[in-house]
Amino acid sequence: MKKWVTLIILFSLLRKGYAQELYVFSEPASNMPAHSISAKLTDHFVTNDKIYDRLSQRFMPQLMFGISKKFMVHIGATISKMHTNDLRYESFNIYAKYRFLSKDEIHKHFRMAVFADASVTKAPFHYDEIALMGDKSGIEAGIIATQLWNKFALSGTISHTQVLDKSRNSKVIYVPARIYQSVNYSLSGGYLLFPKEYTDYKQTNLNLYAEILSQQTLDRKTHYIDMAPAFQFIFNSIAKLNIGYRFQLSGNMARMSTNSWLISFERTFLNALKRSK
Repeated sequence: MKKWVTLIILFSLLRKGYAQELYVFSEPASNMPAHSISAKLTDHFVTNDKIYDRLSQRFMPQLMFGISKKFMVHIGATISKMHTNDLRYESFNIYAKYRFLSKDEIHKHFRMAVFADASVTKAPFHYDEIALMGDKSGIEAGIIATQLWNKFALSGTISHTQVLDKSRNSKVIYVPARIYQSVNYSLSGGYLLFPKEYTDYKQTNLNLYAEILSQQTLDRKTHYIDMAPAFQFIFNSIAKLNIGYRFQLSGNMARMSTNSWLISFERTFLNALKRSK
């Protein structure tokens, strides 16, 4: 009985537009269903690695926990050959998000959340770009605001990242100087293309996304601005397939690549966490 109740709630959320907030390259202010667990596998790959001149891949398994309707946690790891000649365990990551504001109306809502992220990696210190999922060890904190209007959702994020690498306190002088701090911005839009009308939770959703992802470093004045279009299929309201392509619009920092692909599959298990009595 609980399973059907949760499916009805999830179906209701999809009808209200939550589906088009499931961004591919960023997180919205909304959370996953409470008391649920999601398993996700992502393949992130570049075709022109600047060091190895090859196709380099990073596999990212994740478990996500909907602790409550306001609080969720991700834990993940990366197995990669981005910085090595063969696939190896690379990093561990933990992410937490708390939604502190929700103004819900019929066919629209506005939500805000804060988040924190931390990562520990074995990867060598390459490139200017700061990315915690595999490339750098560090911490990040930020705020997200998401607005929904009918079938369209718009979300903005701003965050600050600090790289925690032992070279930061070293007396070695690096040329060019290493970068340890950044401000990150994103603007994400999502549109529910199909179905035109909901009649059953088993209907397949097709969502289209366009995201602008930007980073400004603080130690040295370098930056990038990327565009990331993507599309997403949602099956039976509990599984989704994402396919996205990310490419640089402008920038002056040293990066592994200025374009990359992302493919991921996620399955949600409803009511997997027992409710507290």
